[in-house]
Amino acid sequence: MFIQKIPRKTLAYISMGVGVLALSLSALFVRWSQAPGTVTAFYRMTIAGLVLLPFFLRLPASDRKRLNSYWYLPLIAGLCTAMDHGMWSTSIGMTRIANATLMNYISPLWVALFAWLVWHEKLSGKFWAGLAVTLLGTVVFFNGREMQGLSMNAGDLLAIGSSLFYAFYFLVTQRSRTHLRTLAYLVPVNWVAALALLGFNLASGHALTGYPTATWLTFLGAGLISQTIGYFSMSFALGSLPASIVSPTMIAAPVFTTLMAIPFAGEMPQINQWIGGLILLGGIYWVNRAQ
Repeated sequence: MFIQKIPRKTLAYISMGVGVLALSLSALFVRWSQAPGTVTAFYRMTIAGLVLLPFFLRLPASDRKRLNSYWYLPLIAGLCTAMDHGMWSTSIGMTRIANATLMNYISPLWVALFAWLVWHEKLSGKFWAGLAVTLLGTVVFFNGREMQGLSMNAGDLLAIGSSLFYAFYFLVTQRSRTHLRTLAYLVPVNWVAALALLGFNLASGHALTGYPTATWLTFLGAGLISQTIGYFSMSFALGSLPASIVSPTMIAAPVFTTLMAIPFAGEMPQINQWIGGLILLGGIYWVNRAQ
């Protein structure tokens, strides 16, 4: 009853905040895992799909009917998710982590450009200024000075490609949530992504078994927290907020990851991370205020 009294847009912002915190743990799970990134991503999607499946099977007939009409939307989003995770995880082994992460987080720029040029969303000058500040903070946070000059290798190109698929996921989800409720949309997305990543891992020869108990626990944490809670919260938020708002706000995740790394990984943030994080959060606040 209490939740029903909260305005839907307020719930969307709360959900977005929960999503940022849950996704902040993604990098830590990947670091703790003793498996290739695409294997961790596969189990992340599979576990989330299994956890949410009983709720999905209890959906009313009206939700199933809408899903039958718009089945292609979660299919596209699931393939985008698999491509994003697969390309980004692969790029880490081919270029610097700072390169791969920074280039993946330019996705809000693609989202904003698509929403403006194709969907003709009215994005104010304050929005573009806030987005520019957010991206600047991202560059400072990941210490862009250490990037490999102006030359682009295959890993850098893969990371940029992953940012395009990440952006397209936000855009497809925004449109999907006008027709499908969160569970009716997210569960098929997880299973499509899991099947695509399974095919990729088998083709790449990555082992799917034989990992230590600690790694299986990281798979479980990634599936329950990062995917089930994180993506559910993000998908719920996209039912009330445009992708041009949610996408740049999600860049706050690495800031919280850095803070969580202090107690969990014993890593103190560098000066550029403190400065970049403050700039980044200021840009996110500006983006949300502008809209």
